[in-house]
Amino acid sequence: MTTPTPEAPLAPNPSEPRSALVRRLAVQAGRTARLAGLPVLIALAVGAIVLLVTGNDPVQVYGRLVSEAFGTPSRINATLAATTPILFTAIAAAFAYRAGVFTVGVEGSFVLGGLTAAVLGSQMGDVPAPLSVLIPMGGAILAGGLVAIVPAVLRAFWGVDEVVTTLMFNFIATGLAGWLVQSFFLAKGQANSSTEYVAENAELPALAPPGQASVGLVIALALLVAYWLFMKHTTLGFEFRAIGSAPRFSIAQGLRVRTVLLVALLGAGLIGGIGGGAHALGLVHRYSEGFSASFGFTGIAIALLARFNPIGILIGAILFGALNAAGATVQLFINLPVQIIDVLQGTVMIFAVATIAIPQLRRLRAARRDGANK
Repeated sequence: MTTPTPEAPLAPNPSEPRSALVRRLAVQAGRTARLAGLPVLIALAVGAIVLLVTGNDPVQVYGRLVSEAFGTPSRINATLAATTPILFTAIAAAFAYRAGVFTVGVEGSFVLGGLTAAVLGSQMGDVPAPLSVLIPMGGAILAGGLVAIVPAVLRAFWGVDEVVTTLMFNFIATGLAGWLVQSFFLAKGQANSSTEYVAENAELPALAPPGQASVGLVIALALLVAYWLFMKHTTLGFEFRAIGSAPRFSIAQGLRVRTVLLVALLGAGLIGGIGGGAHALGLVHRYSEGFSASFGFTGIAIALLARFNPIGILIGAILFGALNAAGATVQLFINLPVQIIDVLQGTVMIFAVATIAIPQLRRLRAARRDGANK
């Protein structure tokens, strides 16, 4: 059975007065902001305690983090570059979760998609543009979907828990990628499990050279808009939201539950593959060990933190991207424990999940009590 997702009414009532509709949307936006902001505030408080214990001034550290993330155009560019991969994985996670499907397999799709794009991109030296980019990206998309296809079929046709299968396929994809690099695609003279660099004509162009942010960010933003349009303005998107918010009712109403489950898991894998391809072609320009800094799992936290809202996803991705971009450079100015960034991100992830899981557990217990009293 799919996991219900916290969702407002599926669509506005056309007969609802405009003023009442505006008030209702304002209330929903305020509730979403409150629920999303709580984990961030808790994380900042926990981080402040850690900083105080280690002899650092939280105000100074947080101020320096903001400055290093957004203080100059070059720092903003670095933040946007760090935002790009986790924006892809957040969209992928949100796409599946809107259907009540809790996949953790985006990480595997991202990794195998990145390896495929890097290998194909390194062979594109004599291929004219734009094929030199489209071929590696196409391979990345297929590789990302390949990681998701078995969990999708098992979930849709046999009801096998997708959390277990997608998690296991993360290990399979990561192990397979490492073996392929070592056995077939290891760059000459390299001993750190790296492929050859992609050909210059296969690289995604930089948005503002010499900054690292690339056209991959534009692709991610286009996907975010497509995600919003799909969920709000298509029949299948309506079924996603219906099944995600009321799975039993949706089954009783004859909605295409099996189709939705397949599309949700496969779609998340395909988007993860696109993200891996964009990361390989747009930023690192090859595949190496540690290609993904747990981007898939960070995307889960962002999707939950944003309540699957596109604007919230973008803001959450920028927040995590800022932490990643600023965390490395701020240590040049402050004697900051490197683990503080992990503490902040981990705390946000924990409480983002908790703000969804705890209300669901309460509803489940209340339903059980009501059933026992009947």
